[in-house]
Amino acid sequence: MGNVAVVGAQWGDEGKGKIVDWLSERADVIVRFQGGHNAGHTLVVDGKVFKLSLLPSGIVRGGKLSVIGNGVVLDPWALLAEIGKLAGQGVAISPDNLMIAENTPLILPLHQDLDRLREEAAGAAKIGTTGRGIGPAYEDKVGRRIVRVADLGDAETLETRLDRLLAHHDALRRGLGAEPIDRLALRDSLLEVAPKILPYAAPVWQVLAARRAEGRRILFEGAQGALLDIDFGTYPYVTSSNTLAGMAATGTGMGPGAVDFVLGIVKAYTTRVGSGPFPAELDDETGQRLGERGHEFGTVTGRKRRCGWFDAVLVRQTCTTSGAQGIALTKLDVLDGFPELKICVAYELDGRRIDHLPTAASLQARVKPIWETLPGWSETTAGARSWADLPAAAIKYVRRIEELIGCPVAMLSTSPEREDTILVTDPFAG
Repeated sequence: MGNVAVVGAQWGDEGKGKIVDWLSERADVIVRFQGGHNAGHTLVVDGKVFKLSLLPSGIVRGGKLSVIGNGVVLDPWALLAEIGKLAGQGVAISPDNLMIAENTPLILPLHQDLDRLREEAAGAAKIGTTGRGIGPAYEDKVGRRIVRVADLGDAETLETRLDRLLAHHDALRRGLGAEPIDRLALRDSLLEVAPKILPYAAPVWQVLAARRAEGRRILFEGAQGALLDIDFGTYPYVTSSNTLAGMAATGTGMGPGAVDFVLGIVKAYTTRVGSGPFPAELDDETGQRLGERGHEFGTVTGRKRRCGWFDAVLVRQTCTTSGAQGIALTKLDVLDGFPELKICVAYELDGRRIDHLPTAASLQARVKPIWETLPGWSETTAGARSWADLPAAAIKYVRRIEELIGCPVAMLSTSPEREDTILVTDPFAG
């Protein structure tokens, strides 16, 4: 049995929460390896809805170890609020089932301030950040001035970190017309939260290596999607971390050989939140219908998602950059009742047919979708748990997607309920 990395293969919101929850029952350790509380996962377990932002999806399963890796940027106050909310839903969380890497960077209130100030200053050119401070925190990590979890237990180091951090941020704030940071208040708030966070701190790289040596199954849980990757996404309308499967190694302290199977999560149509290019977008009645049927509102922000037909060009591209060996196709039931369906099979750029999304933003803005039309189905796929339960036209649609993206369907999801899943290939068995 191998270890599995789960990543979104579109712009996020692909339904990773349900798939990770389904897989977590078969795993021993579930690890978040990048992102922050700007991404949300919704789980439906026995009719009960859990909404997670920071905690790994396995936290709602008893007997599992959940881990927040060093590739994540962690808002300690948001984490404690999420722990408290889940406790109210009957989920017990303690250092026995949750661990945080000691070298995990912290998101502070000043990071959220900077997010907001920059977006306000950008006006119409804003990039649609969630305002959670994710980007500024990653900037400070790279700038070698971030406060990390281990620093909460080292008063001398904490003072040094704050000196360096505030020297940078106060200068930025002056340029944006904001007041300087209240250093004493910030330090006191960190000292106050420290005893609540430090019990979870551990050398995660060492713990994971030991669990792997014992033959334990590890599930690496990604956030957002491949098209929001800082390097390979639709830059600058991206997140501030690497969202591809390769980040599972550096975001946890394990080598790349620790991942045996990469599963890309793919929605049966396409959605996007916020600004940026979206070649297959439907700004019409069909797009609205997809959004309404799919309940397309962000888990974290509540923002309405832009909707469009399936874009095989983009998913073929992200399966390549993430090294996906299989996909989990979700929300097939949303397409029930459409008389015909379209798939974007290529782009037209200035009269030329191309088979990938260009890197240059000006070119991305000019590409136009080339459509292939397939028959829809009137029967329902909701709740299907085997191929025999699916209409012939739905099977044809799934098989055509496999052909176009060059990657097989390993799992098929037909409702938010975890049991409404068709398993083709067990990712843990490879």
